[in-house]
Amino acid sequence: MASTGSPPPSAEPAELFVCGRLCLLGEHSDWAGAYPDDEVLPGKCLVVGTSTDQGLHARVSLDPARANTFTMVSTDDAGVSRTKSFALDDPESLREEARAGGFWSHVAGTVWTLLRSEEHRDPVSGAPIRARVAEGLGRLPAGAGIRLDNYKTTLPIKKGLSSSAAVCVLVARAFSRALRLRLTPLQEARLAFSGERETPSRCGRMDQAGCAFGPGRLTLLTFDGETVDVKPLQKVGGDGVHVVVADLGAGKDTVRILDDLQRAYPTPRSDADRELH
Repeated sequence: MASTGSPPPSAEPAELFVCGRLCLLGEHSDWAGAYPDDEVLPGKCLVVGTSTDQGLHARVSLDPARANTFTMVSTDDAGVSRTKSFALDDPESLREEARAGGFWSHVAGTVWTLLRSEEHRDPVSGAPIRARVAEGLGRLPAGAGIRLDNYKTTLPIKKGLSSSAAVCVLVARAFSRALRLRLTPLQEARLAFSGERETPSRCGRMDQAGCAFGPGRLTLLTFDGETVDVKPLQKVGGDGVHVVVADLGAGKDTVRILDDLQRAYPTPRSDADRELH
């Protein structure tokens, strides 16, 4: 593959942080606005990234001992860690892992998207992002892979703050940093959305944008069929927005919630993934 002139992969570990997101207005308008129905108005929602005290803390580095491998350590909000390695030269096993819907499904789905998706393209060259990923992996030192250590999680899990979307954004950001892809937050959000859609979670598109644009970043999203407009607004600070979030101690099943909502909607929708535009 011809070189694009990109800098070599970074040999130095890099600290990463991805926040969660809070929907201020317009819950579920992201998937509702995508239905092809003249009676359904474009959906709008307003989201904000959680604070620097609520997110995924991680470190990405090259792994000199595991060639063609992405290894991730995932630490939950109770401090329990799990580790799994994914073979980067076996994309179909990644897709199977994603579609199985287990603990590592969101990670596997995002890695598969980075390696195989034709939908995501460089806005300047028009080349698929996957081609840039393949080139970056080809420039890794002999015998090296990528290691992502999510060593601390301060974001409450399964509490409606998009912890799964944050994981997908974290994986996309880790590849971007390790391979020096220089992806924008919007590109990371698009890749993360596609990655999560590879799992049984048939999510909408607001979660990843809220996480990718960072702590305290207010973002307005508009959904009209397959077109999505993402407009980052000012960073909230000082005497801006004050929100009290209460944990009611209840559980929820996001997959079940989304499935029930979509079954109740008036117009059937294709199972094909819809991309952020």
